Amino acid sequence: MVRRYVVAIILLLFFVVHVETVAAQSPAPSAGAANSEQRKTSEPYTGDLSVFESPGREDRLQINRVMDLLGIAEGKGVADIGAGSGWFTVRAARRVGAVGLVYAVDINPEAIRHVNERAQKEKLRNVKTILGKSDDSLLPAASVDAVLLLKTYHEVAQPVALLRNLRGALRPGAKVGIIDRNGNGEDHGVGSDVVIREAQEAGYHLLEQYDFVKGDKMDYFLVFTARP
Repeated sequence: MVRRYVVAIILLLFFVVHVETVAAQSPAPSAGAANSEQRKTSEPYTGDLSVFESPGREDRLQINRVMDLLGIAEGKGVADIGAGSGWFTVRAARRVGAVGLVYAVDINPEAIRHVNERAQKEKLRNVKTILGKSDDSLLPAASVDAVLLLKTYHEVAQPVALLRNLRGALRPGAKVGIIDRNGNGEDHGVGSDVVIREAQEAGYHLLEQYDFVKGDKMDYFLVFTARP
């Protein structure tokens, strides 16, 4: 009886030591990865798309200067991620011309329908819509020279995954622009430092940082390139 008791104790000790050893060898998630997955985001907008067409928005955001800095010119491939009403899509489409192409990406089917109708109405044959996912824009490989997320990033549920999956769609030298406002993630804004950290985690390098896109200095414009 005593012998069986001793054997049971030895087996129990062996099991405990084995479990502790495996736990010690298991890699802990990095702080950056944990923060990226846990941070708060805003609910994607599904309301009236006409709110994006406010008079004077073009001047307030200095969108032509934004396109200049992203290298959006005739013949280029451009992606508008979080296209909404297509406000930026149609402006980029006119800029790239008939030999260029603009991808309007959104996770809202109603936005996709709206952009398709708008492009047809405005006779823009160089617009292609994509119903994307929260972690993947589903853009074709090596299809774009410039990307803009205009007041969209704070709504992206899986931002690091989205940016990682975007890399395959970028042509050499492509620029990725993010315009947003400072906030806590769930108030339709997200801190620029958070965006920079997540972009770096996804394999991007911060190229430029601007604050001219709104007079109140609450908005920022970040430009990234993919690291080799």
